[in-house]
Amino acid sequence: MNIEQLSKRLETVVSYIPEGSRIADIGSDHAYLPCFAVRKGIAETAIAGEVVKGPYLSAEKQVKDACLQDKIEVRLGNGLEVVAPGEVDCITIAGMGGALIASILEEGKDKLASVKRLILQPNVSAKSIRVWLLQNGWELTAEEILEEDGKVYEILTADKGEPERPYSRDERQKELLLGPFLMQERNDVFSKKWTQESGQWKNILANMEKAEQTHSLNERKAELMHKIQMVEEALSK
Repeated sequence: MNIEQLSKRLETVVSYIPEGSRIADIGSDHAYLPCFAVRKGIAETAIAGEVVKGPYLSAEKQVKDACLQDKIEVRLGNGLEVVAPGEVDCITIAGMGGALIASILEEGKDKLASVKRLILQPNVSAKSIRVWLLQNGWELTAEEILEEDGKVYEILTADKGEPERPYSRDERQKELLLGPFLMQERNDVFSKKWTQESGQWKNILANMEKAEQTHSLNERKAELMHKIQMVEEALSK
């Protein structure tokens, strides 16, 4: 992967950036995504944010080597600390856990007033992001699920709008877990992911049956059985 050829995962993230955006890529690593987006004329300007010194230096070198210093600024800082209010209108965060992405958005809420779009790619727990979006005035507008190098990735796009719109009253819990758009499309990667997840939960349940039955264990069992039921209902439609 380089600034001319992104991974399928990051290329999908970039495909949701509105043309002419001022973007901030949080956890930018080597700054491949902002360099690619600026070079292709998709993003007008970019901030590449990194909290770790090593990747920050790599990103700086990448931007300099690409002669994009006038368009991309690399900044060292935690989450949205690297962004000033009103500075960007699109934020990308890719390659972290969903709970961490949600916490970055929560801690940086004061930086989101000018932001029109969030493009988020959690490695796990996309539900954490969907719940945060729903509670904070962001409407989930698109979802994709794809497999690359044996790993499954979900990409969630949200705009300011009507947070309730993608969800139905009767199936909200299921949609928060599985994704309302992904449930509708139900492609092969979706089916594969949730068949595997459900299988793992069933193995955990079987092991729980052998353990001493406590109140907290029974609560955990009930939670797992509910998730398995939701997945089986979604896959059987």
